[in-house]
Amino acid sequence: MMFDSNYDLKDESETLRFAESMSSHLRPGMNLYLKGELGAGKTTFVRGLLRGLGYQDKVKSPTYTLVESYSFLKFTIYHFDLYRFKSEHEWDDAGFREYFNETSICLIEWPEKAGGMLPEPDISIELSHQSFGRHLHLIGFTPIGSECLKTII
Repeated sequence: MMFDSNYDLKDESETLRFAESMSSHLRPGMNLYLKGELGAGKTTFVRGLLRGLGYQDKVKSPTYTLVESYSFLKFTIYHFDLYRFKSEHEWDDAGFREYFNETSICLIEWPEKAGGMLPEPDISIELSHQSFGRHLHLIGFTPIGSECLKTII
């Protein structure tokens, strides 16, 4: 039951607005992969998701800390950045497996760096630079991910 959709976003503010609109459809237990080259807008997208949930503080990329957490009333969001991983075994060594549970939403930048160690994504979010701004490609891999995407179009 895969759901696939594409959007063209002209600038950073459109990226933020799109992510904000998506945030209310997220559910605890979901895993979202964020893909794209450096500077494509992955952390900007996360900032929009968090703003949509009411988070007002600074959102920074966890490139050096590897994970940042954001607590909400009904769940915790864990934002991972695996860019610096040299081996998929670093995933297990870091002890991140416990973060993936029914009371969290995990957002993973550079998921390919963990190889096959990550749980399946509910949604894959791929951002790419285009002459007009950014292209956003969303894929729902699970029923809950597909349903989330269907509600935002």
